[in-house]
Amino acid sequence: MELEQVKNIIEAALLVSEEPLGQQQLLHLFEQEELAKTDISNALEALQTDYQGRGIELKKLASGYQLQSSAQMQPWLSRLWQQKPRPYSRAFLETLALIAYRQPITRGEIEDIRGVAVSSKIIQSLMEREWIRILGYRDAPGKPAMLGTTKTFLDYFGLSSLEELPSLAEIKDIETLEPELEFASENTTETEAKTDEHT
Repeated sequence: MELEQVKNIIEAALLVSEEPLGQQQLLHLFEQEELAKTDISNALEALQTDYQGRGIELKKLASGYQLQSSAQMQPWLSRLWQQKPRPYSRAFLETLALIAYRQPITRGEIEDIRGVAVSSKIIQSLMEREWIRILGYRDAPGKPAMLGTTKTFLDYFGLSSLEELPSLAEIKDIETLEPELEFASENTTETEAKTDEHT
């Protein structure tokens, strides 16, 4: 099978898929053609080159590849939505940032650093979004859960690994996390907003 045809099939699969696709999943598309994994890699590299400088890009994420709009298009694409989403609360951002940068970390350690109690609703919200998970339990009284981020967290923020997080030196204030990580337009819950007001 010609590289151009392989590219076209992969491009179509990525376009219709709601989730990122890994190389093994893409290879499964070509079971009858008996393509090698190197053929998939070559097609993906060629597609990435094809999309350079365009409005969409092929992005490698933690759980696979995904077609998405280029970050440079955001100022224009944001005009499609008339109502601006409410930003995440400071408490929500601080909790997520501490988990991302200090993992594995317990809820008690987060509270020690922030100096205030962490709302159960924030932890629950992060769990429901599948951005964090329990990595294990600390060998300490009460066996507190150790929290860490997930592949879903990396995928959501367009990262292939934690090494791509902006360095702490680049982040002068917690609010800069939102544009740095290109948070998608989701609203905070009323509970999160109220928690932030009291912290």
